[in-house]
Amino acid sequence: MELFFSKNTRSSETRIARFLLEIVRNYFRLEVEGIENVPAKGGALIIPNHSGVTALDAVMIGNEIFRSRKRIPKILAHPLWFVGPNLRILAKRIGLEEASKDAGMKLLRKNKLVILFPEGAAGNFKPTAERYHLQEFRRGFVRMAMVTKAPIIPTVVIGAEETNINLSSISLTKYLRGTVIPLPLNVLPLPAKWKIVFMKPISMARYSEKHAADHDLVHRICEDVRGRIQERIREELKKRDYIYFPHGG
Repeated sequence: MELFFSKNTRSSETRIARFLLEIVRNYFRLEVEGIENVPAKGGALIIPNHSGVTALDAVMIGNEIFRSRKRIPKILAHPLWFVGPNLRILAKRIGLEEASKDAGMKLLRKNKLVILFPEGAAGNFKPTAERYHLQEFRRGFVRMAMVTKAPIIPTVVIGAEETNINLSSISLTKYLRGTVIPLPLNVLPLPAKWKIVFMKPISMARYSEKHAADHDLVHRICEDVRGRIQERIREELKKRDYIYFPHGG
């Protein structure tokens, strides 16, 4: 995310990007909890729920990490971001890495923070009618964490679901692997109030490459992480006073 979070404050592009991010942050009246759970050094996997069509959730999570922890995270992204040289250059400039187990492990071994959405496009492009219902998690992140011993930080985003209303989606996976096209009602984001919660890290220090080959164990850990995120989502929704504007405000 070098374009947004470069420490070279002399760059006019970075200054403009940072200014725009602060505007967006205020627009969403963003509230953050548990940022201290993101380590100040060393590799870690940030595992959030995914929604909102536009991938603003990834940018806002990265922004909070940079603001409070002064670390620049990497985002493992869909292969479509890397189709063609020009799009690949743009993807690299905003800190994206093509999603794969090898890419994730390489970054973690370099002590990087890695943001990975296990729901993938199924979560990001699900209809708003299914909001806050987690889709199936891909299990690759568990294997990455086992092999590198990097902690997993379950993360919850509240508000992105109501920022862009998605009517449905069209699956093109028959023709192009993993490709889903959303059908959003709005392009400009609605002023939903956001909250990001970084939950307590799950230590993976006891595991190794041997455990990564145990499919049942990997499945159990994956479902445990998914369950923790889903439960915290329910708790946050119960506490939420409003979506767009305070009652009577």
